[in-house]
Amino acid sequence: MAEEIIIEATAGKEAKYQLLLPQIEALITDEPNLIANMANIAAALKEVFNFFWIGFYLVEEDTLVLGPFQGPVACTRINQGKGVCGMAWIDRRAILVPNVDEFPGHIACSSGSKSEIVVPGINSDGKVIFVLDVDSDKLDDFDENDRIYLEKVVELLA
Repeated sequence: MAEEIIIEATAGKEAKYQLLLPQIEALITDEPNLIANMANIAAALKEVFNFFWIGFYLVEEDTLVLGPFQGPVACTRINQGKGVCGMAWIDRRAILVPNVDEFPGHIACSSGSKSEIVVPGINSDGKVIFVLDVDSDKLDDFDENDRIYLEKVVELLA
């Protein structure tokens, strides 16, 4: 069966999230494979918002390992507590970075990334099992609406 994301191109950012969230939920509801669902979510978010880079890093012991993503080639492994992804993992909360050059210890996987938001996926046992990483090629491109809706997307997976 062909899948399609339907969002009005002229809708504002919050409206796009409101329209996209139930479509993502429908897309992943009957699929038990986490990697397949991550791949479809990354593709849907990229298609709707055209983020510079969007993807997932999965927790493997004390390292985040690259999972499904859309965008340029990325860092393959990120150590716990390193960069925005590693800090979101440790802090167990979403982190918005208006300017990645001003984030202490930022890992520059791509010089095209200017701002970033990272949301940890926490399972029912309270463990972070992955992080969702979204990069923009524009400064200060993320806000509280992004945090709220990306947290809802992550909750569908975790």
